[in-house]
Amino acid sequence: MSASFAPPLEPSEPAPPGARSGPEAGRRQTLRLLASMLLAYGAWPRGAAHAAPNEALAFAAGSLNEVLRALEAAPVPDSQISLVVPDSVENGALVPVEVTTELQGPQTIFVLSEANPFPLVVRFFIPAGTDPFISTRIKVAQSCNIHALVEANGRFHSAVKATKVSVGGCGA
Repeated sequence: MSASFAPPLEPSEPAPPGARSGPEAGRRQTLRLLASMLLAYGAWPRGAAHAAPNEALAFAAGSLNEVLRALEAAPVPDSQISLVVPDSVENGALVPVEVTTELQGPQTIFVLSEANPFPLVVRFFIPAGTDPFISTRIKVAQSCNIHALVEANGRFHSAVKATKVSVGGCGA
């Protein structure tokens, strides 16, 4: 049995300077296309339609400042947010993160890693009436600050914790 392989497809036009390439760029482009199709056919929730372009920009941003600009966020440090991240981890591909808050009316919790190629790692929606607590594992490229942003009552609040990573988890 012989296998034949097709040559890779050539892009129809060159990528603009500074554009990201590879599987991550393709996945993000596919997600943007899917979101725009859902919007066009009315299958995207009405409230999410307004936030979709900013959120797409935030997830594609290459720096912490770009993420904050895309989210139109000016976070205020807040002691009512508890961010639990180990002081040091051996494997950056499995960094445990817990966020809980005592803020009233939390709507979303974002987790960011300053050193990652795409700092915005994840967004969690917090339904009304539930405990504002998340626990997850994230990939971290190298030693850096991990940020938790909590959106509550239209304002952003933050907590920051440094972690040291022995082996990066983002292919670096």
